[in-house]
Amino acid sequence: MRRPRPLPNSFRPISVVVEVPAARVPCATPVSPPIDHPRRCVVTRPPTVGFDLDMTLIDSRPGIRACYRALSARTGTPIDSDLVVTRLGPPLEYELANWFPAAEVPAMAALYREMYPDFAITGTVEMRGARAATAAVHAVGGRVIVVTGKYEPNAELHLTHLDIAVDAVIGDLWAEQKGAALREYEAAVYVGDHVGDMRGARTAGAHAVGVPTGPCDAEQLWAAGADTVLRDLTEFPDLLPTLLG
Repeated sequence: MRRPRPLPNSFRPISVVVEVPAARVPCATPVSPPIDHPRRCVVTRPPTVGFDLDMTLIDSRPGIRACYRALSARTGTPIDSDLVVTRLGPPLEYELANWFPAAEVPAMAALYREMYPDFAITGTVEMRGARAATAAVHAVGGRVIVVTGKYEPNAELHLTHLDIAVDAVIGDLWAEQKGAALREYEAAVYVGDHVGDMRGARTAGAHAVGVPTGPCDAEQLWAAGADTVLRDLTEFPDLLPTLLG
């Protein structure tokens, strides 16, 4: 795991207590409703904000589809790549187990990751609002980290190709495993599109922000423990000041 970058001398966290509502509201509401049983979280200012990668910051479906098609052609194994890209989020090995015998999955995962840069990077695009969301964090002097289930070197290739500025990338983590990285980097907020992302945020005690831009809808994100659900990342810059108080 990549170690945190040293904080600049001017970075002096200020603790701000935010009341986080427990009730649920429709996805169209960017900030959660009046408090029922508030969960208290401490947000530091300037903040460290974590983002998931696939279907949160980037739309990797075209690239992943192309890579699975290439893997299918190379191995002679039929793979429904259109189905695969409807359920992105869990570890690669989970998906490969649907198409290969269990004993072959580790080797196929290694082959897929090796092929990935040639087939998946250039076809991937940024999600709507991605650059504005990360820029909003940097504008208040905060740090942006990406915590993803994707193989870390490939995640970095995506961010470099799309020129999305982040301060650290931590890969190969899923669901509750993400909580360890979020705690290590003292992330106060984590943004993701999957119920696994909400579980990771809750594990770390971070404010869980859901965006229903991937396989999980707003209701599923709320049910998994989201504190806030946005329509997409274009709403995040307006949310951030409410978290900082």
